[in-house]
Amino acid sequence: MLEDSGDANSVRTGWPARLIGVLLFALGLVLAIGGIVLLTAGGSPYYLLAGVGLIASGALVFLRRWIGAVLYAVVFALTAAWAFWESSNVWGLVPRLVGPAILLVLVCLITPFLIRRTGWKPAILGAVGTLVFTGAAFWLTALAAPGWVQSDLPDHGGSIAGQSVNADWPAWGGTYGAQRYSTLAQITPDNVDQLKVAWTAHTGDLPQGAGEGKYAAETTPLKVGNRLYMCTAMNQMLALDANNGKVLWRYDPGVSTDAIPYSASCRGVTAFDPTKGSTALANNTARPTPALAASTPITGPATALEECKGLRILEATLDARLIEVDADTGKPCPGFGTNGEVDTTVGLGNVYPGMAAMTVAPTIVNGTIVVGRQVMDGQRNDAPSGAIMAFDATTGERKWAWDMGRPGETGWPAEGEEFTRGTPNMWTSAAGDDDLNLVYLPLGNSSSDYWSSDRSAEENTYSSALVAIDVATGKPAWTFQTVHKDVWDYDLGSQPTLVDLPDGTPALVLASKQGEIYVLDRRTGKPLHPVVEKPAPTGGAEPEQRSPTQPYSAFATLKKPNLTEADMWGMSPIDQMFCRIQFREADYAGYYTPPSENHSIEYPGYNGGSDWGSVAVDPARGVIVANYNDMPNYVQLVPRAVADKKGWEPRGPQGNTGGGKAEGAGDPQAGVPYAIDVNAGWRVPFTGLLCKQPPYGGITAIDLTTGKTIWDRPFGTARKNGPFGIASHLPVTIGTPNNGGAVVTAGGLIFVAATTDDLIHAIDLKTGKTLWTAALPGGGQANVMTYEEGGRQYVVVMAGGHHFMQTKVSDAVVAYALPDTTT
Repeated sequence: MLEDSGDANSVRTGWPARLIGVLLFALGLVLAIGGIVLLTAGGSPYYLLAGVGLIASGALVFLRRWIGAVLYAVVFALTAAWAFWESSNVWGLVPRLVGPAILLVLVCLITPFLIRRTGWKPAILGAVGTLVFTGAAFWLTALAAPGWVQSDLPDHGGSIAGQSVNADWPAWGGTYGAQRYSTLAQITPDNVDQLKVAWTAHTGDLPQGAGEGKYAAETTPLKVGNRLYMCTAMNQMLALDANNGKVLWRYDPGVSTDAIPYSASCRGVTAFDPTKGSTALANNTARPTPALAASTPITGPATALEECKGLRILEATLDARLIEVDADTGKPCPGFGTNGEVDTTVGLGNVYPGMAAMTVAPTIVNGTIVVGRQVMDGQRNDAPSGAIMAFDATTGERKWAWDMGRPGETGWPAEGEEFTRGTPNMWTSAAGDDDLNLVYLPLGNSSSDYWSSDRSAEENTYSSALVAIDVATGKPAWTFQTVHKDVWDYDLGSQPTLVDLPDGTPALVLASKQGEIYVLDRRTGKPLHPVVEKPAPTGGAEPEQRSPTQPYSAFATLKKPNLTEADMWGMSPIDQMFCRIQFREADYAGYYTPPSENHSIEYPGYNGGSDWGSVAVDPARGVIVANYNDMPNYVQLVPRAVADKKGWEPRGPQGNTGGGKAEGAGDPQAGVPYAIDVNAGWRVPFTGLLCKQPPYGGITAIDLTTGKTIWDRPFGTARKNGPFGIASHLPVTIGTPNNGGAVVTAGGLIFVAATTDDLIHAIDLKTGKTLWTAALPGGGQANVMTYEEGGRQYVVVMAGGHHFMQTKVSDAVVAYALPDTTT
């Protein structure tokens, strides 16, 4: 019912209407101005039209005219129709409907203050009706979303022998074949909801001084015999009792925080017994059980033993040392290098702290340690070499070095010389095949990731390629390149996974940051499924350097369709419009859009696709499990003079001085014409939200033989995510960024943490459904492992957190198990 209200009292009480009128007018002005910019750039006319509508309705509401409320209701109705037309994604409705619906609720509630006013009852009914309509819109859109299960599990599989693990977890990837598969089956889909914390250990390694804002432990423990072996972010080595997590010994090599590159990380250690060999450890045969000696932790530099006998533990440190200690006591092995350590910077020339860090577990093939290093990206064109080095696993003696800049040479440089500087490096984990005597190296880019004009022919051959090296000679056996002339930082981050196909073919699964998954014959490197060269965008800052084609896998891909303006997101129409303007003003021609002085969009971004967490393979069922990221980067080449004016300088002799930033965010690339500025994930400056609509990460199961998707779903909840860095606490699956890999078990479960919601998840391999979660004391950006001890199956994750992923840092290692029924 409408009533005239022209008396003085109503004028005095009309301030709520005037306030909402000002709000509508101001928002309309912002939308109209931004809408003009967007329309001029070729974008949607909606924002200009909506802005004009809000300006008009705001002015009328300010004057307390009832028609102003009616006009805004019309704007909302047209907005809703446009929202449903443009987006079928439930998250896509958030910026399109939530803000406008809140405004309509406010408009309904101020109608009693208009000159031709309504009563409170219709005003409240209008507000409630708006909320009901909006809720129903989200609910129906969610119901209409396609299901993620596409097919049943296959009924074929490869050979398990020599690849799987059982009671132990003797290598970072389970074995050097890196299947991340365990034959343990005590925990099943039927009882996984009964998992409880069995024990929690604390490493005692937390950020201090220049380590603040730099921690990302990323550690996965090994389990050999009755102990776990692990390293901390700053390379302290620990042995834990597998029954209760008690620290049995600790060895601290004294790594300085100035050696931290982007992150203080140590993904794992390596177990080696020269009397048994790496094959014996990997195949669960004749595995040694260390005595429970040294139950008192060793907290300082340990006195070297007279001799190391049996099992020893190796790690590679942030300051580029190889360290080998006795598994029983944690004391350095005197027969390895010099007092238990080898300096791998010999031959690298000038190395500033952190410029040649080692963050992954060394790979051992037939008694030979093979290591690369993380050469800091984007600092200087003459960064230390990416040369691969091999050492004797017992003595630490040099065996060979592969420097692509010195073809045919396999030794160390003569005194006064050095390995070729700035070449592609291997910062991630290799895989090894003892039978073929090959080590498989996932290589990165040259040191200036986003500039390619001065790269050598060898760099163009091996950059972003998987290279198989003959461990006996140190010479390449074959090469498979995943990106031609990479200027997107699409280096290979995933460890290759060795599988034996049902027909007996020794194969290798290789996942890439750009989302392509390849299956190769690991003897020859030849693809077992077609690899298609497709046309790629040209142009950018170096048009003559861009490859006319790029390789695409016909087997399987994690890639999603090219981005469109409609994929842009935000918490409101305003920040969504901001992202739409950025999208329209940037260079974007789809995958492999070259970088330029203008902003360009790289999709997926340099975090993948698949990154260092790698894939897991169930060889019994013939299934690949891959969790992945689905985010773009917003990239700009910055002219040298501008970068110098901004004060962007490369890492110098002082090393790390603290503070954290994303890789590529103002990296100088000294020595080439351009620096690089990467907005990783393409975040909005004032809200911190990503410009692309969710999901930002997913997990999928793929048929190992055919490459067909079994299921594919968003991965990660919104509970720890929200605008302005404020946790929403919503237990709703949104699909979050994730780092860290999964383990799949014979029990039919996938255990994985990785997401930014600080949860560990148990997922049904058959359906992709999450069956159990548990809150972690910190971010779970590490690979999960499982083992058996005393008749109980344990699931373990390092909840160390991650500065770049913005998750909570902790020193907790958490083990879960079913209730102990023996007590």
